[in-house]
Amino acid sequence: MKRTSRHLADGREIIYFDQPGAPERVAEDTRDLPPVSAASEIRLDPLTHEWVAMAAHRQTRTYKPPADLCPLCPSKPGKPSEIPESDYDVVVFENRFPSFAEDVVGEPSTVDGLGLVPTAPGRGRCEVVCFTSNHDGSFAGLTPKQVRAVVDAWADRTAGLSEVPGVEQVFPFENRGEEIGVTLSHPHGQIYGYPFVTPKTARMLDVARAYQAEHGRAVLGDVLAAERKSGARVVASGEHWTAFVPPAARWPVQVQIVPHRQVPDIPELTDAERDDFADVYLDVLRRCDALYDRPLPYIAAWHQAPVRQDRDLGWLHLELFSVLRAKDKLKYLAGSESGMAVWVNDATPEQIAERLRAAG
Repeated sequence: MKRTSRHLADGREIIYFDQPGAPERVAEDTRDLPPVSAASEIRLDPLTHEWVAMAAHRQTRTYKPPADLCPLCPSKPGKPSEIPESDYDVVVFENRFPSFAEDVVGEPSTVDGLGLVPTAPGRGRCEVVCFTSNHDGSFAGLTPKQVRAVVDAWADRTAGLSEVPGVEQVFPFENRGEEIGVTLSHPHGQIYGYPFVTPKTARMLDVARAYQAEHGRAVLGDVLAAERKSGARVVASGEHWTAFVPPAARWPVQVQIVPHRQVPDIPELTDAERDDFADVYLDVLRRCDALYDRPLPYIAAWHQAPVRQDRDLGWLHLELFSVLRAKDKLKYLAGSESGMAVWVNDATPEQIAERLRAAG
C-alpha cells in the first residue's frame, strides 16, 4: 500500500492508503474551519472501578446529513468534505468530534476534590476510517483486494496509535445501520486509542491468565480447537481463520472470527493471514446480509491486546454482533441485560449458526 499523510484545514491529520499507481495526494482542504476543541474527561466509577468518558462537546457532531453533503465522500467543486481529494481507496483522518484527544488539558484530580472518584484528562486519539469512496457501498460489497487494503490501514493505525503517549489500548470497530445508532451512512469505521485498558478486555485477560495458570494453554486457543472439531457452530473457515458463533452467544446474531495462530494485534498478522481474513470475513458478511434478506445492522469489534501489558495473553479476534432478532424486530437490552448484565438469548448458538450457514 502507498501511504500519504497530509493535514486538514484545522490541523488534523489525514492519511491516504492507496493501491500502487494511484495519483499523488496533493489536494488542499479549502474550508475555513475553527480549531478542534475537545474537553474530554475520564472518571473512575468507585463501585465498579471502570473508567467512564465524559465528552459533552460531541453533542454538536454531524447528524444524518443528506447524501449530497456527506462529509465522508470525496470533495466536489463547491462541496468540500473531510476528504479534499476527488477520489480515494481507503482514507483515515482524526475525528473532528473525538471522545479522546491528544491535546486535552488538565491534570489528574478527583470529583469535587473529595478524593473518592478519580478523574483525569481524556487523552488519547480517535480516528475515522473510510473503507471506500462509494457512498452507497458497504464493507460486504468490497473486493478481497479492497478488504486487504483496509486491514493494512488498521495495522498501520494500530501501530501508530500505540505510539501516542498515554494510549493503553487500540480499538478498531465499525458501526453499521440506523438501528445501531449510525448517523453517517457512508461505509466507515472508527479507531479509538483509549487512555486505559477497557473493562471487557481487562476481564478477558483475567480469565485468560487464570486459564493459562491452570491448564498451561490459551483459553481462546482451546475454544477455537473445540469449535473446529465440533463444527456445530462454525459458519465459515479458511486456511488461517475460522468464524463461529460463540458457544455462549449473547446476541441474536453473533460471530467470532479467530486466527488459527495466537497474535496480540493486527500488525502481527502475516500477508497470508491478512489475505485469508478478507475472504473469510466477506463470506461472513454476505451470509449476514442474506439472513433476513436486508442489510444487517451490526457492530464489528476488534479485540486486541493492550499496548503495554499482558500482550502474551491476548489473542486477536474480530467479533460481529447484531441487535436484529428478526427481519423487523430488535433485541432490546432491558432489565436483566442492562440492569444485571445477565443475558437472555431467544435463540441457541447452534440455531444461529445453522441459519447463517443456510443463508450462504
